[in-house]
Amino acid sequence: MKRVLRISGLVLLVVSFLYMTYFLYSKSQEPDVVFETDSAFISTIVKKTVATGSITPRKEIEIKSQVSGVVDRIYVEAGEPAKKGQLLAKIRIIPNSVALNNAQTQLRSARINYDNAKKEKDRQEKLFKENIISEVEYNQFKLDFELREEGLSAAESNLQLVREGASKNAGTATNEVRSTVDGMILDVPIREGSFVIESNTFNEGTTIVSVANMQSMIFEGKVDESEVGKIKEGMNLKLVVGALEGESFDATLEHISPKGVEEEGAIQFEVRAAINIQKDVFLRAGYSANADIVLEQKDSVLSLRESNLIFEEDKIFVEVMTGEQQFEKREIETGISDGINIEVVKGLTEEDRVKKL
Repeated sequence: MKRVLRISGLVLLVVSFLYMTYFLYSKSQEPDVVFETDSAFISTIVKKTVATGSITPRKEIEIKSQVSGVVDRIYVEAGEPAKKGQLLAKIRIIPNSVALNNAQTQLRSARINYDNAKKEKDRQEKLFKENIISEVEYNQFKLDFELREEGLSAAESNLQLVREGASKNAGTATNEVRSTVDGMILDVPIREGSFVIESNTFNEGTTIVSVANMQSMIFEGKVDESEVGKIKEGMNLKLVVGALEGESFDATLEHISPKGVEEEGAIQFEVRAAINIQKDVFLRAGYSANADIVLEQKDSVLSLRESNLIFEEDKIFVEVMTGEQQFEKREIETGISDGINIEVVKGLTEEDRVKKL
């Protein structure tokens, strides 16, 4: 009985050993590799570069105050239309104490001179009527009176200007901010009660309102130095605005900067393009946009996916199928590429099968 059990155990051990050997051998054998293939096809290849930038008005005017003071009233809001000469805001002037004192002193002095000249002119007028003095002598006193009268009027106007920013003789008040162009109010960066500084030789002044013509918009972007030599003024662009899904706009390249600017280690050149605005679409200033600039285009050419190419030194190869899972390396000549597909000039036909890489 023991002998039977021993033989059975031995047989079981041998079988287990053979099974494990077969299992490990099977695992060590890699399956046959089956290469997928691709073929050339007819397509249109467009080689283009992309300029990133934003939409801006061609002319944006910053309207500033002519006087310093506190904003008393603002009559417009962003988004409203503006007409040339329209009142936008009013400034309450805080007069300079020295200038105010000087103006008051000048007015008092001008009034005294005026009163004295008037008395003397009235006295001389009586003498002239009684034929005691000549007309020539009388005219001298009359002229002096008229000059003093004009000086008094000027002193009064000067005091009013210092106090209020406007005079009774002025056509417009200097403390009133008016639009200089037709357009749309883009921004009102100040609020009522804010202090503003006048625009002068030494200071650009506080911006009260920004006005722009929203019917004349341009794209301003930048192109890398590796592509700028391939573009020229007059090229057509296709603008894609991120905020307007599904919308694209035609534009014409009208300016390429002659000087590049270094940004993050790369030289960028500024470009500008005029946008053909659609009537039913409102473009807001500041929208970010990408401009596709077509550098070269070929229609209905034999093409191949660029990922299937093999580059060796200055030559380009593909592996062409010659039999079942059999391939040979073949040199081809290529043309333009859009980064995904590339033109095949020579060395391949539509019937050839190419190994996918």
